[in-house]
Amino acid sequence: MLPEIADYELRRKLHHLMRRNPRVRTGLDRLDRLAVTLRYVPLSTPVMRMAAELWGEARAAGQPTAGDTELDGDVILAAQALGVDGTVVTTNPRHLGRFVAVKDWESIRTEYP
Repeated sequence: MLPEIADYELRRKLHHLMRRNPRVRTGLDRLDRLAVTLRYVPLSTPVMRMAAELWGEARAAGQPTAGDTELDGDVILAAQALGVDGTVVTTNPRHLGRFVAVKDWESIRTEYP
């Protein structure tokens, strides 16, 4: 599955890099193909409300995942995963693991060449 928040974060960086290097366009093309190949998980009001709840709970527990003024894509990603009973594959499992099931990318990346 491809969560919309992950697509957004990758896509915005690729657009930024493309300003310096037009060949980065191939990365955008690959991301477009991935969005068709995988199940695309769009953002929704229930997901965003869950993310707001996770954000508030993390701060109340003294364990914020981002600064107070940041949008905090990590809790949005966690909420999207919770909404589909998914697992987040990440290079930072400790960060997201308190919200949702995670797998460390480094431990499984050889399975996905």
